[in-house]
Amino acid sequence: MKTSGKQRVLQKIYYMQIRKATVSDYQIIYDIAIITWNATYSNILSAAQMKYMIDMMYSRQAIADQISEKGHHFIIAEDNTGLAVAFASYEIDYSNETTKVHKLYVLPATHGKGIGRSLISLIEKAAIDAGNKKLLLNVNRYNPAVNFYLKTGFTNMGVEDVDIGAGYLMEDYKMLKQL
Repeated sequence: MKTSGKQRVLQKIYYMQIRKATVSDYQIIYDIAIITWNATYSNILSAAQMKYMIDMMYSRQAIADQISEKGHHFIIAEDNTGLAVAFASYEIDYSNETTKVHKLYVLPATHGKGIGRSLISLIEKAAIDAGNKKLLLNVNRYNPAVNFYLKTGFTNMGVEDVDIGAGYLMEDYKMLKQL
C-alpha cells in the first residue's frame, strides 16, 4: 500500500511528554548527563576535567542545591513509553528580565526528533509568563550544539571563559535569545 506524504510526516512525529523534575529524579538526570557528556565531551575535555565537572555539577547534593537553594527548575522529557530521553534546567530572573538555561541534554540516540526544541519552547513560555524578555545560556565553543542554538534563534554574543576551579576553564560562547 502506498502512503501519502502526510502519512509519512505523521510517522516521523516523536511523541513525548515534558514534566517537572524533583530531587527524587536525581538518578534520571545523572544518567542522561553521563551518557550525553561521554558522547559530546570525550573528544573536547580531558577525562580528569570531565570527572571534575560531573562531580561538581551532578552529584546528588549539587542537584538538590540547584533546585532548593538556587531556584533552578528542572524538566524531563519522556518518550511515549515513559523512558526519560532529555532534561533541562533553567532559572527565571537570573538577571534583569532574563531567564538562564543552565543545562539542556538530549540523549544522542534521540537527536533530531524535536526534543531540544520542545524543551527550549517550554522554557521560553515559562520565561515570558514570568515577564522575562530574554533567554541566556553558555555552551562550550567546541560543542556541536552551538549550531542547534543558532537554529533555534540564539545569537552568539562572544566568548566567555569561566574558571571552575582546580585549574579548569569552561571555554564557552555566551548566547542570547530575545523573546
